[in-house]
Amino acid sequence: MLLTSSLFSICEISVTYSTKVKAANRPKIAGSRDCYELVLPLWDDLEYRESFCVLLMSRANRVLGISQVSMGGVSGTVADPKVIFQYALKANASSLILLHNHPSGNTNPSEADIHLTKKLVEGGKLLDLAVLDHLIVITDGYYSFADEGLI
Repeated sequence: MLLTSSLFSICEISVTYSTKVKAANRPKIAGSRDCYELVLPLWDDLEYRESFCVLLMSRANRVLGISQVSMGGVSGTVADPKVIFQYALKANASSLILLHNHPSGNTNPSEADIHLTKKLVEGGKLLDLAVLDHLIVITDGYYSFADEGLI
């Protein structure tokens, strides 16, 4: 039995990307300190609730944009890999940097943080999207998975 259009319909999906900043004027990230200094002024609730963001990068390590993936409570947030990669693919990113905060002020990664990072690094390989780093950001410092050899 064939499904007819009157019985079966799907939603139209649209993918758009626009830029207002020329590539040469976008910030370039050369390491974890550059990333931290870029995102710290943008993050106004570091000590209030945990949130997860993704910094989207061009092939030349220029910032294409930053997207908030989730916002949680005081003790955690959910970072869905499908949503993270959706943002990266939509922006035509070549690489990404994962970012989240710990309202407690403790920069040590949890086992869940480590597991999620490994999962996203592996998923990125399948999509040819390099996960360059994962920063845990607090007001007066950060933890870099790349600097610590975990990526």
